[in-house]
Amino acid sequence: MNFNEKLREYARLTVKMGVNVSRGQEVFLTCPVECAAFGRMIMEEAYAAGAREVIMNYIDPKAQRIKYINSDISIFETVPPWEVEKRTHYGRRKGAMISILAEDPDINRGVPGEKLLAATRARHEAFKEYYKLMDAGDIRWTLVAYPIPEWAAKVFPEAEPEAAVDMLWDAIFETVRIGGGADSTDLWLEHDKSLKARSKILNDFAFDVIECKNSLGTDIRIGMPEDHIWCGGSDLSSDGYFYFPNMPTEELFTMPHCRRTDGKVCSSLPLSYQGNMINNFSLTFKYGAVVDFSAEEGYDALARLLDTDEGSRRLGEIALIPYDSPISNQKILYYNTLFDENASCHLALGDCYPNTVKGGELLERDELLERGGNHSANHVDFMFGTADMEITGIKKDGTRHPIFKNGNFVF
Repeated sequence: MNFNEKLREYARLTVKMGVNVSRGQEVFLTCPVECAAFGRMIMEEAYAAGAREVIMNYIDPKAQRIKYINSDISIFETVPPWEVEKRTHYGRRKGAMISILAEDPDINRGVPGEKLLAATRARHEAFKEYYKLMDAGDIRWTLVAYPIPEWAAKVFPEAEPEAAVDMLWDAIFETVRIGGGADSTDLWLEHDKSLKARSKILNDFAFDVIECKNSLGTDIRIGMPEDHIWCGGSDLSSDGYFYFPNMPTEELFTMPHCRRTDGKVCSSLPLSYQGNMINNFSLTFKYGAVVDFSAEEGYDALARLLDTDEGSRRLGEIALIPYDSPISNQKILYYNTLFDENASCHLALGDCYPNTVKGGELLERDELLERGGNHSANHVDFMFGTADMEITGIKKDGTRHPIFKNGNFVF
């Protein structure tokens, strides 16, 4: 396949596997202005799949940076009702939501942190109905990525600009199983079967505690809620359609109990958070909350993340990815969570996924909290997996079962 054929296949895969567009469905496509040509390609594929209408929602991260620097903080403390309604309207109608990520990891470097924090809090509050529709499975959504020169230069700093973009494209195509000679749709369906089989093993164990240790200094016990559910690969919408929320995806994930984590976890990869790099950091938990932290780089950004709200100091997700897995084996630091989280076991500070506990999507906020589900304006993944990671599951009767040995699943 040449590049244009791969790009067309990427657009088709986004529509067919990512959101599984059904006939008569509306598609809301968020597209950075630098990716307009790819956005139009996805648009064509969505109509070919039977979409009733494709709504193109262009965004401009560089213009947003100018706004952050020059506008008063009060601008970011609220979200205009029209902006909320624009997206939520299509969520109520069970529309498909596609977001193209084309991010310069340093786009917000130098932007006042208090403005970024205000925007995070305001958007979390304003989009509550939209997030509830997502949690209920009423929205089929997916994230895909598109290389831009600034991002490629960060990933491949030694390469010439044009070559760096080509290299990033090659890497991304590999992660989404395009160009290897086999039908990419078949490869995704086979991959999904593998993830589902492994998640069933974890669900059958119904562990009470997950214990993680490695040579970086991670030594942590993560309590699990009753009836938690390990998920991975495709999800199922409330109207019965499968879809892949992330492309690529390699993880098996679930909800930890937000008040039952104790110990220390050390990062294994840098975290790009709101345009700032947080590197070589550690978090110490007691009764579920971060009580101490350190960072060799990005300490202030980490502090801002943890202080967003009370839930930002607690865990909303634990995800397991073997060290010997496709993205990990590329040995590429993407500076983009969509990829980096699929290269390493990770935890997320902040909001949980309600559907990772039995019946969680039907619970009110306080009911989910009682079950151990965390609430926060944030959901920020950070990587802690290593080649020597040892993970043990502990059942309620105290019996111990290995999950990871030397960084990989034992089953």
